[in-house]
Amino acid sequence: MINSRELEQLHPFVEIKCRKFIELCRNNKIDVIITSTYRDFESQTALYAQGRTKPGKIITNAKAGQSFHNFRCAFDFVPVRDGKAQWNDLKTFQICGEIAESLGLEWAGRWKKFKEMAHCQYTGGLSLADLRAGKIIPKI
Repeated sequence: MINSRELEQLHPFVEIKCRKFIELCRNNKIDVIITSTYRDFESQTALYAQGRTKPGKIITNAKAGQSFHNFRCAFDFVPVRDGKAQWNDLKTFQICGEIAESLGLEWAGRWKKFKEMAHCQYTGGLSLADLRAGKIIPKI
């Protein structure tokens, strides 16, 4: 199972955007940790089971092949203050989300259903169906 935090596991164009996101957050005096980048289908299946057939809180509505993480196009992050993750700091997530959007990333904090404050993605206009069919985001 692969559930990576490594930026190098992202699509090269998304990796560049992620690194710029981290830099711009830092320029705004916000430290962030990237908590997830690429996930293989097995890891996605395990996450989807959480809160359904396995103990825990539901953290995703995406089955294997239904997450942009599975195609190296998404990353999750958390702001950090004094070495501690700030999962409930909605004001800081909002600032980070605006930074992400300024880079052309989609920030899931704007989603109407299953809002994810910690999730960003770049699809290059491709849908999950496109990616499942083998299409890839064009290289820079």
